[in-house]
Amino acid sequence: MIKLFTDSDLDGIGCGLLATIAFGGKVDVSYCSYRNLNERVRQFIENDTHDEAHVYITDLAVNEEVEKKLDERFQAGKHVQVIDHHVTALHFNRYPWGWVEPVNKHGKKTCATSLFYEYLVRQQKLQRSEALDEFVELVRQYDTWEWDENNNIQAKRLNDLLSMLGMDEFVQQMTERLQAQQMFSFTDMEEFLFQVEEKKIQRYIRLKQKQMVQTWIDEYCVGIVFAEQHISELGNALSKRCPHLDFIAMVNLGTKHIGFRTIHDFVNVAEFAKRFGGGGHPKASGCLMDEHTFSSFAMTAFHLPPIYHDAEQNRYNIKEHHEGIFFKNNEEQWFLLFYDEQNKWIVLCDDDPSIPSFLSFEEAERWVKRHFAAGLAEDALVIDYLQQQLLWSKEDMVARYPEAVEQYKNNKRS
Repeated sequence: MIKLFTDSDLDGIGCGLLATIAFGGKVDVSYCSYRNLNERVRQFIENDTHDEAHVYITDLAVNEEVEKKLDERFQAGKHVQVIDHHVTALHFNRYPWGWVEPVNKHGKKTCATSLFYEYLVRQQKLQRSEALDEFVELVRQYDTWEWDENNNIQAKRLNDLLSMLGMDEFVQQMTERLQAQQMFSFTDMEEFLFQVEEKKIQRYIRLKQKQMVQTWIDEYCVGIVFAEQHISELGNALSKRCPHLDFIAMVNLGTKHIGFRTIHDFVNVAEFAKRFGGGGHPKASGCLMDEHTFSSFAMTAFHLPPIYHDAEQNRYNIKEHHEGIFFKNNEEQWFLLFYDEQNKWIVLCDDDPSIPSFLSFEEAERWVKRHFAAGLAEDALVIDYLQQQLLWSKEDMVARYPEAVEQYKNNKRS
């Protein structure tokens, strides 16, 4: 008997597909999560009837207790093989039954599917094919997010297909295609469905962007959003749209899981996740939710107003106007950023007159966004605000907008 414990995402399912093709009906695959992995593995290896079984664990790491039990099993002459690519699992390399390699010898990022593929071919359990090569590479690029850098939309579409079909149907269809030894490709109907799915995902991202809040957790400025689907796409999109945030935390109350995503090289969310018993990649990680993390993320987010995002179609209040640019947040705090005669960027704020000056607009903007969850204010709101402050008519405000901004600035500084 061959037993495989693997993750339930695309990379983990890719390992399950390879095992099915390599071992056929001899393999039993359990798709797990960090929540149930340890108990499932422990129960299996403690059952004496499984002493002859070959045990594989891919794309997931067991806890210290089960790790010791696996080593005891191996020392007793029974089969164990752990294959992973997460940096938080590197300690398994100290065992002869562990193989963890985040980056291969050629400098290419790996995934569990690509490592398991190499292992099965090397052990002569599986024969290479063009279809398998293509499938494994798509999984690798999606899991490492290289598809975004390379604009390899086919890798993303493979994950979209998993989302649309569900695990069981996806596994069945992919197994049939990969065993046919043909070039891997999508059908015309699937290509059409991908376009529909992409529009659905973009609507979901826009909705969640409007709901996202931000706060400080330890030393990090974090965006928090409640989300149950499209986690990778959502986290990456929100990180790009809000680069002032160190990372995005996506809270799934249904699965009691929190996913972390970042686009920044100076942030390691795998290390951050380890603070809560989780792990993953430097730019994509997660942890399970307990009372502490529920309080830190879910409860915190519940009491905060959403981020005020930059207006996108302004004519007057635009970032190119050095004489003054208005930002505001959803708590009705207003900020004016302007370039002064000392060649510095100044931030005027009624609530905090001690705000430091900045050498560039980007620094000033980032500071206001990180500390006040503010965004570029919409033209109509700016006009109304200036009317209240200066008591000008709306017609004068529009016709003499630069003068109005200058008058407001002088009033605030006097």
